[in-house]
Amino acid sequence: MYNSLRNTTAKAGDLVAVQGIGGLGHLAIQFARKMGFQVAAVSQGADKKELALKLGAHYYFDATKDKPVEELLKLGGAKVVLTTAFDSKAMSSLVNGLCVGGTVLILGADIKSLEITPLQLIMKRSNVQGWPSGRPIDSEQTLRFAAANDIRSMSEVYPLEKAQEAYDRMMSNKQRFRVVLVPGGEDEKAKKAKK
Repeated sequence: MYNSLRNTTAKAGDLVAVQGIGGLGHLAIQFARKMGFQVAAVSQGADKKELALKLGAHYYFDATKDKPVEELLKLGGAKVVLTTAFDSKAMSSLVNGLCVGGTVLILGADIKSLEITPLQLIMKRSNVQGWPSGRPIDSEQTLRFAAANDIRSMSEVYPLEKAQEAYDRMMSNKQRFRVVLVPGGEDEKAKKAKK
């Protein structure tokens, strides 16, 4: 999240939209806010609004009832739309919410094609770009920035012995954010229950 955003043309004060509030999105909101951007979160469901605002979003648009593109344009259009949810249709729909010279930055991979016309890109000099995670030095700098700015990953923690359960939860897309394995025996819930 940090490395991709710092390599865009966006400057502090610009509007950055984060599509999806999951494993990548909850970090994207925090990084964007701490980097000085106006942050608009776009996801599905009113139940995510409180979390998005708590994470640092200035605005929340529920894609099931709001019209995110119209809302972004009312704010002047997004300089960057960080797409974190694995949904090509949702990614494609936000191109029209960019400002002139804005970029849709694809971070969540989907195997389906984007549905974007050349005219959408030409009229506003828009860009569509993908971004990989980066080099080891980028990860180191990301961790430094996160530590200095109190950016935290929200994780479901499993003991190493429950690796299969954790993997199954992740693959079924039932986890809320990140699934993390830790060595060392019983999970914390089991330890607390014994006390």
